[in-house]
Amino acid sequence: MLSRKLVRFLAALSGAIIVASCADPLSPSHSVPPDAATSQNSGSGKFGSALAPAANTAGLDLRAVWWSRDHKNLQVSKTIGSSGGVISIPETGLTMEFPAGSLKSALTITVTADEQYVAYKMEPSGTQFLKDVKVTQSLKPTSLSGQPLRSLLYAAYIADDGIRLSGKVPVIEIEPSKTILSPITGLPEAQVWVIRHFSRYMLASD
Repeated sequence: MLSRKLVRFLAALSGAIIVASCADPLSPSHSVPPDAATSQNSGSGKFGSALAPAANTAGLDLRAVWWSRDHKNLQVSKTIGSSGGVISIPETGLTMEFPAGSLKSALTITVTADEQYVAYKMEPSGTQFLKDVKVTQSLKPTSLSGQPLRSLLYAAYIADDGIRLSGKVPVIEIEPSKTILSPITGLPEAQVWVIRHFSRYMLASD
């Protein structure tokens, strides 16, 4: 017969497992890992992939992912109200989902795609959101399409000052993100991340 102490221990352990399994893998983390470039968590559920923690990354340089072909003059503008909405650029595979309550009042949002790299300028620059905005970037229009990942992918916030994206790019912040893998081939299909402010973002690798 099990002792009372053992019963209490097993009950506490099962409770901890339940709490951990219910955690949202895309919820922003407020702790900064020792090395943001290499720190990672294993994904779970339908995503089945790597999760890059949120972190301030002063001094970190990453490489922007390329488009599979150049995109010129791709820009979309849409007014999003307090009830939320969706903005997409089908040519680049970008979708942005604004939940209800992310904005107090209606705002016209403009997203401009970079010509060569998987990067976007999001305006009005400096806009802050009250709830997480979910960004999904399909990898089909990128140079990563149909290939296994050779390194982790990062959703990186960069200075919106016209900085060139060739070579290594200084990164200000890495957003909580996840790579979605195909359940059939196991190859990466999309990157999903969350943001709470606007400026310039790129999909990057180390």
